[in-house]
Amino acid sequence: MIFSKIRKVLGDIYLVFVLIFLYAPIATLVILSFNTSKSRNRWGGFTFDWYGELFKSSTIMSAFRNTLIIAFLSALIATIIGTIAAIGINNMRKLPKTAVMAVNNIPMLNADIVTGISLMLGFIAFGISLGFKTILISHITFNIPYVLLSVMPKLKQTERVTYEAALDLGATPLVAFFKVVFPDIFPGIISGFLLAFTMSLDDFIITYFTKGAGINTISTLVYSEVRRGIKPSLYALSTIIFGTVLILLIVSNIAQNKIKKNK
Repeated sequence: MIFSKIRKVLGDIYLVFVLIFLYAPIATLVILSFNTSKSRNRWGGFTFDWYGELFKSSTIMSAFRNTLIIAFLSALIATIIGTIAAIGINNMRKLPKTAVMAVNNIPMLNADIVTGISLMLGFIAFGISLGFKTILISHITFNIPYVLLSVMPKLKQTERVTYEAALDLGATPLVAFFKVVFPDIFPGIISGFLLAFTMSLDDFIITYFTKGAGINTISTLVYSEVRRGIKPSLYALSTIIFGTVLILLIVSNIAQNKIKKNK
């Protein structure tokens, strides 16, 4: 009994330590975004000035716009391609399916710097100038495996018999898919999209090697600003991005729970 209580207390302490380690830096960033002083070591009072300065900065807003557009487009395209690929892979035999899934896992296990340099050299070899389109293609490339891993488990849970029954009742394959299969895998598709969107927002290394001159995302802009000193307006921007992603995840979880309850 005593040992079980000790284990429980140690488990609670470990959980608290992990939560502090993960979220204390984010909490610090949020607090600094409302700090009147530019110093990170002194609290000068509460202000919204940095948020106002944020929206006045054409450089930051341009990088912010690029980041959102690339994240949304890459997540959307990767979700479409990944979902179609997952359906095809799910219908394969065991051996080729295992081989394809092993290949799919390589981009996630591979070091980002290797992926970034490889993509950069590939674009140069094919004469593609680095810029917005190369960043978008790169983000689609590394997002597809995450979508596959989100959709595949849902496809495995889908009853093929139900799909075949819909065909027997006169539905076309396309209608049967959207009426029977799609509702079952929809939570996985949404999870894959949100994961891809978040991964794209967060990426720096691959973006840095494939962006070329004249274009920035938030991550590359912050990297360039570090050498000159980070502006407090970037804290404000990071706070907005964190809050947006957090809201999206909460909405996604609520939607998935409602879908499960309706079933």
